[in-house]
Amino acid sequence: MVQLSSDAFAFGGDLMPVEEALDLVAARIPPIGETESVGLIDADGRFSASDVMAPIDLPAFDNSAVDGYAVAYADLLAGGPTVLPISARVAAGEPASETLAAKTAVRIFTGAPMPPGTDTVFMQEDVALDDDGRVELPPGLRKGANRRPRGEDIAAGSVAVPAGKRLEPRDIALLAALGVTSLKVRRRPRVAVFSTGNELRDPGQALGAAAIYDSNRFSLQVMLKRAGCEVSDLGILPDNRDVTVQRLDAASHTHDLIVTSGGVSTGEEDHVRAAIAAGGSMVFWRLGIKPGRPLAMGIINGTPLIGLPGNPVAVFVTFAHVLRPLVVALSGGKPTPLSAMTVFSGFDYRKKAGRREYVRVSLEQSDGRTVAQKYPVDGAGVLTSLTRTDGMVELPESCTEVRRGDPISFYAYSQLI
Repeated sequence: MVQLSSDAFAFGGDLMPVEEALDLVAARIPPIGETESVGLIDADGRFSASDVMAPIDLPAFDNSAVDGYAVAYADLLAGGPTVLPISARVAAGEPASETLAAKTAVRIFTGAPMPPGTDTVFMQEDVALDDDGRVELPPGLRKGANRRPRGEDIAAGSVAVPAGKRLEPRDIALLAALGVTSLKVRRRPRVAVFSTGNELRDPGQALGAAAIYDSNRFSLQVMLKRAGCEVSDLGILPDNRDVTVQRLDAASHTHDLIVTSGGVSTGEEDHVRAAIAAGGSMVFWRLGIKPGRPLAMGIINGTPLIGLPGNPVAVFVTFAHVLRPLVVALSGGKPTPLSAMTVFSGFDYRKKAGRREYVRVSLEQSDGRTVAQKYPVDGAGVLTSLTRTDGMVELPESCTEVRRGDPISFYAYSQLI
């Protein structure tokens, strides 16, 4: 289990900038220590626990990149076409042990080993065969053309996959090509998820008066599973301080991370912050982000806890920009900045300085430019503002006004989870 000391962080201000919070997370959250060995298919989406070294050269031998004719470059005439007899034939999977006979060519196929003495391959569509079975090779081809030298892709002993990398299909392909069958990865983070509030009901239950269905616990579980976590659904915490303290304390002994939604504001029925204080310490509370300002991070019995806001759009935003990087750090990876797409504003907007805002938008094409149109309803509780848009534009802390036609940074939802 990850164990943090209660003084692992310190922040005495009222509103922490997002980047400062992320720097704290990246610098201070230790990765899960336990590792396990998994096969290549099961390694997809996991984080490598150590460098994986290439056990062989790739390719393991010089080979042809095309179907054609292999020759020694030194045998070619400089001023015109070269005509050579064909002395051998080599297909993929066949050894090429015989050395090239002087002033001859070898019929060769894609992936076949280059015969000793050859260094250049002519594509079959660029040559002509005469009636005597000789091949006419045109001038102008550079030495080494269409030849894949041994180790061109990666040399034996080089790092094929670095430690802390989230493995993707392209990494799996490389490891398979190197003959690797398994590798060590970090254990998946074990994450406990709670919602809070007497007004919440699970889908399928009778609502009753003044009740609403819980959506945050479901979206969080899906997003955390996509991020590579093992998730425990621990249900809904009532608006009761003692119960909240007891259940969060119990979860801290069996999980690497606790995630709650709601209960972190300043209301009399918001008990998550009090539970953090009772069992550990507060790391930070209230970020300069909208939606999502009432976000708390604390430590209970050495286990980090993230208390997200209660509004569903704020949960999505704070997961993408705070919780997801924390999960990467727990998993042994290094959180990396997202790459924004520049689009042009199709709306006018004002905001306060000192906080970062995420505005839900749809994209359209106009006069050859990609234009972002703001969703007409701003509320952080409006779920259709997520389902009926393409992504979010980021308005930085220094920005106070956006005008139509201004360039702005856009993130598609697929980048954020």
